Amino acid sequence: MAEAHDRDAIIVGGGLAGGLAAIALAHAGLDVAVVDAEAPQRMRDLAFDGRTTALAYASARLFRRLGLWPQIAPDAEPILDIVVSDGHARGRFSEGARSPFLLHFDSRELGSGEPLGWIVENRVLRDAIFDAIDRTPSIRLIAPALVTGVAYEPGAARVALAGGETLSAPLVVAADGRNSALRRQAGIRVSAWTYDQTGIVVTVAHERPHKGIAHEFFLPAGPFAILPLTENRSSLVWTERADTAPAYLALDDAAFTRAIADRLGDFLGEVRLASPRWSYPLSLHLAHRFMAPRLALVGDAAHAVHPIAGQGFNLGVKDIAALAEVLEEAAGVGLDIGSLGVLENYQRWRRFDSASLALGMDALNRLFSNDLAPLRLARDIGMSAVGKVPPLRRFFMRQAGADLGKLPPLMRAE
Repeated sequence: MAEAHDRDAIIVGGGLAGGLAAIALAHAGLDVAVVDAEAPQRMRDLAFDGRTTALAYASARLFRRLGLWPQIAPDAEPILDIVVSDGHARGRFSEGARSPFLLHFDSRELGSGEPLGWIVENRVLRDAIFDAIDRTPSIRLIAPALVTGVAYEPGAARVALAGGETLSAPLVVAADGRNSALRRQAGIRVSAWTYDQTGIVVTVAHERPHKGIAHEFFLPAGPFAILPLTENRSSLVWTERADTAPAYLALDDAAFTRAIADRLGDFLGEVRLASPRWSYPLSLHLAHRFMAPRLALVGDAAHAVHPIAGQGFNLGVKDIAALAEVLEEAAGVGLDIGSLGVLENYQRWRRFDSASLALGMDALNRLFSNDLAPLRLARDIGMSAVGKVPPLRRFFMRQAGADLGKLPPLMRAE
């Protein structure tokens, strides 16, 4: 006789990835518990995470199919065009300071009627996810709560909580971030390295409209991205050398704004700070396995990539959509959803794609984060060549839209 379980799956980690995974698995017909150490109200606060997410157009399809998009849409700014350019040291977004070679991606060229993606503040995504969890009877949110131990047995995984409760399920999903305790406890090794770079994130309001154009401007220290937000604002993702970033972060608001204006030039007119500043060290890691007996890794627990093309969260969305599809198919024919055979199907689907994209982003960062004249000339000529070949342009647009490879049904076009 099969063992009775509290839930079909227990998700450890209730952030963007864990919360979205809970909704996707519930949509697939599973009963889910989500455990997180943070109180939901704290995770909803702007001070908790003021960053933004570049949501690829294929990822947005998943949000639509899970019923989250109506709440998100009013605060999501579509990316109509992406302009990629190369800059000199201390370059500006002005004539004479950037390379004459530009790579321009126009969403209309795809012919789908979809923009290339949307820029959404993380707090907006969190509110939509937590509100959906609250109204979904098959999801139990347990937060704040600490996981004190996980035991993986032949018939069940058991998750012990600090209050004394123990949950049982066929499967545990690790959505507990880049320093995943569940990954470490399962003995899953990671290939990882750090970049000598710090990501600085801030929102600015500006005088002139951005017209839905996202800019990626390559400076020797790393990419400087200008991402369009609603209400005539933009999110800046400024990659700076790790040894110089603290000096910029220590500036008062007026001096910090001048440093931003020095990089922007005047194409957006006068700018002012519209949020606090956030910073984080940049690194890459890739788990050698995305599963273990009765355990599946998703999101940052499985991989973290350089933010050069804004693909980190979208990789996690693909994980979640693929896992939901694999588990729904397995449950539909009566299989044990925590069995190695089922989880190996998930790993085959997701690990190669994740590794390919992670290494591609790593190579791009190394190629562009320098000011060597021969390399600058070669990459500028390369960008110009890509820009002149329509099939190549469309390939890179689909890559940016997370619309390549074997897509789970939740992410496919209608």
